This record gives sequence, structure tokens and C-alpha cells, in this order.
Amino acid sequence: MTTLNVPLTIEKHRLRQARQVACDNHNERTEGEISLLVIHNISLPAGEFGGPFIEDLFCNRLDADQHPSFEAIASLRVSAHLLIRRDGSLVQFVPFHRRAWHAGVSLYEGREACNDFSIGIELEGCDDQPFTNAQYTSLTATTVALMSHYPDITPSRIVGHCDIAPDRKTDPGPYFDWQRYRQALTFSIEGGHATR
Repeated sequence: MTTLNVPLTIEKHRLRQARQVACDNHNERTEGEISLLVIHNISLPAGEFGGPFIEDLFCNRLDADQHPSFEAIASLRVSAHLLIRRDGSLVQFVPFHRRAWHAGVSLYEGREACNDFSIGIELEGCDDQPFTNAQYTSLTATTVALMSHYPDITPSRIVGHCDIAPDRKTDPGPYFDWQRYRQALTFSIEGGHATR
């Protein structure tokens, strides 16, 4: 598990405390803007945690024969910037200045194509189970680092996938505790780890 006793740091658009995994599913941001944070959940197979399949999906090596549900998604070309595992460990697939393919058809404040200007974080989880304490700790620390490094991301510009694609998506789901997350974020910011 990642140690979070000190503030997380970003160098060359990579989170130093994250394990880096090569992924081809990204491209250039047309405007270079980074001003939105999108929180997702993912588990493969659905409701099962700890296996290699999320990384396999993002790295285009998911074997459709490994589970019946994989047949429909094995050919997808998707990614996220970060994955936060159940133990709080961090895995980075895409440098933050690159456009990860996480939001799909999406709309935020009248603006389409949220991938163009957002960072996507996947929490290993699902819509019908609580997330772990370690995940909230890692997510909060990561968010503080992102806001410090990319000042256009503010607490008001943090959304769930369900907020930008409500007809298609429900994640991070009803078990994601927004109040807990926002309170922890406020405490961290006011504690001097970020300025706003």
C-alpha cells in the first residue's frame, strides 16, 4: 500500500507515489486544459476485487475467455489516469497532461467531450458496496496534489461520472460518500496542503 504520511507529489505529470503502468489509450489534449476531476468506479468481473483484469482492460490485453462478461468489453479502448485499489495503492496509466479515454460521451456545464479537459480517477469498487478507508485517504491526498499542480481544478469542479453522463453511467455510485470526501478535502486544504 502507498504510504501517505507526506503530501503526494507530481513530477512531469506523473504522481511519484503511484506505480506506473504503460498504456496506449490516450492522446493529446487539443486545448491543453486541465480543469475537471471525474471520479469513477470499476471492478472486473463486476463486484470482484484484486485481480489483474482492470489493468488488462486499460492495457488492451483483456482475455475475453477469462469471464463471460469480458466478451462485451475486451475490444474496448479505454483508460483512466489513475486507479485507486481497495488497499489505497495507486496505479497511473496516463500522464495527467495527456487525454485519457475515461468519460466517453459526456457533458459538463454545457461543454461536451469532458475527456478533453478532465482527469479521470477510477476507484476499484462497484455501485453496491462501500469503498474502503484507504481509498478515501488516497483519493483525498491525490486530489490535494492535483489541485496544487493544476490550479483550474477546484473543489467545485469535482464530479462523478454519473454527473457528466447521467443517461449512461451511475458511478461512483450511491455508496460513494461525497460528504466524507469533501469534508476530508476541505480539512486537508485548510491544513495547508493546498491553497485555494
